[in-house]
Amino acid sequence: MIEQIVNPRAFETWFKPISPVSFEEGVLTINVPSEFFREYLEEYYLDVLKKTLKKEIGADAKLVYSVAPVRVQPPMEYPAAHCNTPENKPITVPTYRHSGSPNPFVIPGIQRVKISSQLDPKKCFANLAIGECNKMGITAGESIAKYPGKTAFNPLFLFGGPGLGKTHIAHAIGIAIKEKYPDLVVLYVPANRFKTQYMEAVNVKNNLTDFLAFYMRMDVLIIDDIQDMSSPGTQNAFFQIFNHLHQAGKQLIFTSDRAPADLQNFEERLLSRLKWGLSVELQRPDFATRLSMLKSRSFREGVKLDDDVLIFLASRITSNFRELEGALISLIAHATFAHKDITVDLAEEVTAKIVGEQKNDISMDKVQKAVCQYFNITMDNLLSKSRKRQIVQARQIAMYMSRNLLKCSLSAIGAELGGKDHSTVLHSCTAVQDQMSVDKTFRQYVSDIEKMLVPAKG
Repeated sequence: MIEQIVNPRAFETWFKPISPVSFEEGVLTINVPSEFFREYLEEYYLDVLKKTLKKEIGADAKLVYSVAPVRVQPPMEYPAAHCNTPENKPITVPTYRHSGSPNPFVIPGIQRVKISSQLDPKKCFANLAIGECNKMGITAGESIAKYPGKTAFNPLFLFGGPGLGKTHIAHAIGIAIKEKYPDLVVLYVPANRFKTQYMEAVNVKNNLTDFLAFYMRMDVLIIDDIQDMSSPGTQNAFFQIFNHLHQAGKQLIFTSDRAPADLQNFEERLLSRLKWGLSVELQRPDFATRLSMLKSRSFREGVKLDDDVLIFLASRITSNFRELEGALISLIAHATFAHKDITVDLAEEVTAKIVGEQKNDISMDKVQKAVCQYFNITMDNLLSKSRKRQIVQARQIAMYMSRNLLKCSLSAIGAELGGKDHSTVLHSCTAVQDQMSVDKTFRQYVSDIEKMLVPAKG
């Protein structure tokens, strides 16, 4: 089939040298002569390969490249890319100026503008490790990808700490939508970039109108780190865009490092809209999910690691996917450049330099234990409903520390500290701040406890 699609010279150069290695459970492994050869096929003939696989094997077929290295060692295996870079078709955007580009992301010099989706093809659903920590977000995202703008999950608001996969899931939804609905215009934009574009727009006559007109043409708008959109002018522009897109049945997706209720300096009318759809909190990955992610990423890097190395990494680094992935890449690079085998000893050496002793990482549990130790009370006392002054004070400081050191959501803190609701936690954090401003002794309490946790910070 491929011979009928590509020209004879291309077939002779890029497809004749390929030989099959194995075919198991829908996965076809082929041998290619070099890493450059693999990269060339991925860049120029991925569509041809995907169409051929789908026709000959089925929609669920997967392709893996086996690359024989120059040195005598086992061949490295790489999975084929799951998707191409999503591209938007040119659209007509109304402009109210006589010259210049009418909007951000526009390729100048043409009337029908082409908008880059800004989506990263590597951040697709196929490259996500699924676990209890993110299952709800992924499930909601897959539903949205099937029926964008037509589910109850509009807007979708993903929140949680750094490195938990919020941005990956947001990109994956956009990519899946483009695969199913190629004609839809999808745009991913970080909130800081949106804010910068707005500030540039208001300094040019009539440019704000163009700015709004551009964003109102989106079918799917993904805004990352929306907590950074704190200025009143930016919020007002975003409010207009939100209303227009939502009323038109367009899909909105946002990520944040905190829940909608915890966003600071946001107008109430905007907060209420952010709560309209589905809010999903992403949690720290459990061991099984961390292990699954490591296996998937090492496979994508073409490296086979012993299970004991993977288990060590998954046990050592528990905070988030980003640190775990960084440690894996550093380990592979270290072994490659130093010509060493990847062993548990090497993994221990490399991870110690990158993340230090993981056991020293601050957590809500460590904060609570430090507070209990400082005030000489038990954990049961801290989590109880006791209204004794010392225990209430300790409980409020624990909430304040969890909020300010760990950036945990109010709801998560309340759940950890005796099942309190988010309004109680917010009141406690405010009370601690107020007390610190007027009571030197109380301020010393907080400072002493923070010093107990300082070694864990780094």
